Amino acid sequence: MRVKLGTVAASALALALAGCNDQAASNGAGSRDQIRVVGSSTVYPFTTLVAEQFRTQNATFKAPVVEQGGTGAGAKLFCEGVGAAHPDILDASRRLTASEYKSCSDNNVNRIMEVQIGLDGITLAESTNGPKLQLVPADIYMALAANPKGQPNASKTWKDVNPTLPAIPIQVYGPPSTSGTRDAFAEILMERGCLAIYPDSLKMREKEPAKFKKLCHEIRSDGAWVDAGENDNLIVQKLRSNSNAVGVFGYSYLEQNPTTLVGVPIGGVLPSYETIASGRYPGSRPLFIYVKKAHLDAVPGLRKFVELYATMWDPNGPLTKRGLIPASAETRAAAKKIVEDGTTMDGTTLN
Repeated sequence: MRVKLGTVAASALALALAGCNDQAASNGAGSRDQIRVVGSSTVYPFTTLVAEQFRTQNATFKAPVVEQGGTGAGAKLFCEGVGAAHPDILDASRRLTASEYKSCSDNNVNRIMEVQIGLDGITLAESTNGPKLQLVPADIYMALAANPKGQPNASKTWKDVNPTLPAIPIQVYGPPSTSGTRDAFAEILMERGCLAIYPDSLKMREKEPAKFKKLCHEIRSDGAWVDAGENDNLIVQKLRSNSNAVGVFGYSYLEQNPTTLVGVPIGGVLPSYETIASGRYPGSRPLFIYVKKAHLDAVPGLRKFVELYATMWDPNGPLTKRGLIPASAETRAAAKKIVEDGTTMDGTTLN
């Protein structure tokens, strides 16, 4: 049975979302009669497909507005408040952090539905004319950490990192610090490489988390890692023109460019639908949408939009054909129940 908004809360929000005057000039929102989504460039192609299907099936509603600017930047917008001035949905290529959740709560965004839409792989890729790198997480860490072994990173070539690798410059195109993909890259691949080199740092992660993040997550800023913006297609273009470079993005962008790009094996495992779904690929990660429950029945079509999302992420569904890796049957069932019941998160398991 679905949870409905209370009459008083619904009425108050309806007033906020359907004001008579356009307040844009004074940073207000005026009325809003279309869904607004912000956040991850990785989740963006999946949400835009849902938006296209929503518009096809519901011609009486306006087309949803879907913006990509990174998970971190999107979370900031999402958490700024409730009402017409603020987005309804956050696309996220990682979970909300504890600090982001607190920011939401501080701004009365305190009923949030966390819905896992599927899986993705943080993919390292190169041109089909590239050097055919084969890496392990320790190589990735030593190549890109700001201060491996406590000293500024002086490695110039992949051979400096590992003598079995080619003597070509380390040049990695990746997303900026506002990106959930970059956060996940650091938390999953960089951290795994760091722990392989410094096993004792596991204790540091528990007792001195800030020091641990500086050691294991901080990416060098001397030009080896090149921020390529939030548009992952731009990284794809750069790899086509620079055969020695490596790119970091979600698996769907690799799948969409099979004639020009190849995945870089990590620990001997290539990124693929099967290896990501099974968890064998070291860069596997969950993808999410976050929905303001307070907006569900106040923004025209929002409930229908979220319900439609839940019909499209199954194996052989439209989203998997665009590159989304379906989650397990149990995870999909749990996510659908969250959508059906309007279940909200409590934030206690966030880091």
